[in-house]
Amino acid sequence: MLDRKPIRVLIAEPQQLLREALVALCERNPDLEVADQCADGAAALRLILQRPPDVALLELDLPELHTLELLNQAREQHCPTRIVLMTARSDRKTVIEALRCGAHGIVLKSGSARHLMDALQQVTSGGVYISPAVEVDKIFAAHRNRKENEDPFETLSAREHQVFTMLVEGHRAKEIAARLAVSPKTIDTYRASMMRKLDIHDVAGLVKFAITRNLTSLPGAEYSNGHGSAAITPHALAKAAS
Repeated sequence: MLDRKPIRVLIAEPQQLLREALVALCERNPDLEVADQCADGAAALRLILQRPPDVALLELDLPELHTLELLNQAREQHCPTRIVLMTARSDRKTVIEALRCGAHGIVLKSGSARHLMDALQQVTSGGVYISPAVEVDKIFAAHRNRKENEDPFETLSAREHQVFTMLVEGHRAKEIAARLAVSPKTIDTYRASMMRKLDIHDVAGLVKFAITRNLTSLPGAEYSNGHGSAAITPHALAKAAS
């Protein structure tokens, strides 16, 4: 019987320690081969297009070129690589937008190594994998049954959602424009539209909104919940200022 070729994996993760851990984890599996690794979205897209791996394991918030924009460009080029995203977020909007952009798998960073291995195997076999911790039934039921009085956050367009995510993570408009391959003026337009829909008119308000909904990974950020907790820390506000 012929030996099966190992699954060729590209790993893109900006944090070196985590990236090395992912490489080591994959290399322990005889069915996997780490073909390439990198730290940003621009490098990941270049590698995917130049020497397509079987599957690319990507951090959702890659620098240089945002991961969802990477997905859009790879899809336009009809790239055969299957994409698995790693994220700390499991909210409905993030999951829906990732799948819309062409992700084949979503793995939560709070999950286990087994989940990651299952995702790589399943998407390579042609399936779609979503972490067991994501409440898929509720997500898609909410998507099918949206009402006129729906949550304003759900009305954000894909671009507005991306701009929101990067703003609350502390990225400036010029950087966001570069990562989405658009002009800073276009980002200003998305930002104004997004703030109007949410009825929030400054970055500090966006950060507080994101924290109360668990929509950000900002470290050390706190919010007032009516039970004596502190307001957003100066560190979080400084990081998010534009």
